[in-house]
Amino acid sequence: MMDISIVIPAFNEAHKIRYDVEAAASFISDAGFQGEVIIVDDGSTDGTAEAARKADIPSSVGFTVLRLEKNSGKGFAVKTGIKETKADVVLFADSGTCIPYSNALPVIERIRAGELDIALASRRHKDSIIRRKRSLKRQLLSLLFHRAAVWITGLPRRITDSQCGFKVYRGEIARKLFAECLTRGYMFELETLLRALELGYRIEEFPV
Repeated sequence: MMDISIVIPAFNEAHKIRYDVEAAASFISDAGFQGEVIIVDDGSTDGTAEAARKADIPSSVGFTVLRLEKNSGKGFAVKTGIKETKADVVLFADSGTCIPYSNALPVIERIRAGELDIALASRRHKDSIIRRKRSLKRQLLSLLFHRAAVWITGLPRRITDSQCGFKVYRGEIARKLFAECLTRGYMFELETLLRALELGYRIEEFPV
């Protein structure tokens, strides 16, 4: 089995998806992992899939582009990609490479060592360093969403950034959680996280 699968959902990201692929593949190669990159084009109309296929990546890294015929939602795109993964560790990342993949190395190693099941990147972690701040509007919306999630769903307060699009899973756990995921849109992260908490998986946040 491979060491790591990186899944990147994309919708109309032709202008940057090639860089996403190359950054993910370089990380896998530089870290000495056996791995694969899976791009899921969620019904883009700008040639995202074609742009992704032009990426220049090491021959040692597996590469797959999955194209959905119509826009089906971020949750469905991530689910589609994770169902195809083959590795011991699965990393899901938003397009744009806003978080360097190297930030995940410590938690990847802990998952591989059997010490952790799921690791969540958190922009609110006390050790995180944010170089490109989000707009005030986005920060306020994120804070309101977090507070609503805590109040309505009982999300533990120790989870500070459930919607950050950079998460690392033990492979079999990722495939189980997403096989059962019903949410097609952006709330999929909250659904899978709540199910993971209910199942008692070991979950920690890490700084970025």
